[in-house]
Amino acid sequence: MGPFVSTFFVVVFILLMQFLWKYIDDLIGKGLEFAVIAELLMYTSASLVPLALPLAVLLSSLMAFGNMGENFELTALKSSGISLQRIMSPLIYLTVIISVGAFYFSNNVLPYTNLKMRSLLYDVQQQRPEMQIREGVFYNGIDNYSIKISGRNYRTNMMYDVKIYDHSLGRGNLKVSVADSGFMRITEDKGHLVTTLYSGYNYEEMEERARQRRERTFPHRRDNFDQQVLIIELTGFDLQRTDEEAFRHNSQMMNLSQLDFTMDSLQLILVERVDEHTGNIVQSAFFKREAYQRKLPEEIVKEERHPADIVGIESGMTIDQRISAWDQAAVDARLVRNQIISTKTDFDWRNKRIRRYEMEWHRKFTLSFACLVFFFIGAPLGAIIRKGGLGMPAVISVLFFVIYYVIDISAQKFVKELVIPAFPGMWISSFILLPAGIFLTYKATSDSPIMNTETYSNFFRWISIFFSKFTKK
Repeated sequence: MGPFVSTFFVVVFILLMQFLWKYIDDLIGKGLEFAVIAELLMYTSASLVPLALPLAVLLSSLMAFGNMGENFELTALKSSGISLQRIMSPLIYLTVIISVGAFYFSNNVLPYTNLKMRSLLYDVQQQRPEMQIREGVFYNGIDNYSIKISGRNYRTNMMYDVKIYDHSLGRGNLKVSVADSGFMRITEDKGHLVTTLYSGYNYEEMEERARQRRERTFPHRRDNFDQQVLIIELTGFDLQRTDEEAFRHNSQMMNLSQLDFTMDSLQLILVERVDEHTGNIVQSAFFKREAYQRKLPEEIVKEERHPADIVGIESGMTIDQRISAWDQAAVDARLVRNQIISTKTDFDWRNKRIRRYEMEWHRKFTLSFACLVFFFIGAPLGAIIRKGGLGMPAVISVLFFVIYYVIDISAQKFVKELVIPAFPGMWISSFILLPAGIFLTYKATSDSPIMNTETYSNFFRWISIFFSKFTKK
């Protein structure tokens, strides 16, 4: 339990640092309270459990049996007539309990934490930053103002070559303040931005009178200053919490029963759309008998020939009638083709949406199954290599986890693109590593020297001797 708990929290911490590195630009410079950041990190940590738990099971089981093998405890137990399966049985029961708890967590806790984390992260991303003015880029985060600077001293917060465009009148760039330097600060209530400018001027274009518009004199005003303080009112800088109901329809925010209900509803809608589209194509495009009968000669209409009898119908038409009929048929075919292409795009979008829910449904079970698979890889592998600590076990655990994760990500991409169904795509990574676990368990039970370098050296020596004799002949 010690290695399991410690490795679990270490993995969660590493994944949490990766999350912070990814979203650091959305968090810094926004004046977020510590409680908001702590809440976001707490929900994010809970959402990282599906990645951390299987790796913790793999690493801890490998460390436990590696330590027992390194201290010759496994040798003593086996010499007493106790089999490896009996030695592993307590941890097997514990892993089953962990797997059941993982399923309960992924079905009941994970949707709630994902909902809280995604909604809070969205609110943080939508909040306008306090100080995100970058050099050489116009900053439009403040209503009715556009700010640009050419340089900045991050130690003193002094900005250089400051230009502030005032759009509060709604008539374009009629008012601008240009300064050699300046600095900004936000009041404690976050209601106003106090800007102090040095060595600059204010430029404002005045509105022309009706008589002056004919002559276009372009009146303006320019005021020079050594120091000027501008107070800009801020709105929307407090964190506004979005209604969580807007995120509940996401597949990651649902349990099994909600996923089943949503998938059934979406599947019924898709079937209805397919039937409706098929009926429209058959009725309006496939057989246009009544439309074409009005263009055919009376003797052909009286014969009541089938529309598929193209040769018979065409034989009774003049050349102009044939050209007109084929042109009209080509136009109708192109219209139907465009309709089918647009409808296919809609069907693909609906199928991909259903696939996302199917993937999340299977993910509820793959987490639990992955814990069992990684245990049957780590425990026998630790008994074989007989190395404890965080050295060799950590390297081997990361290697197996990377293989599992790469296969899982690749298969999920194929599922999202409708290349393979959801069931094999979500389970293929576990099914590929399961034979490896069975093989390692068999080798550990039979005390096979699978990690003995002498075994492999003897094998390659035998191959070299065989080829040397073959070449001499």
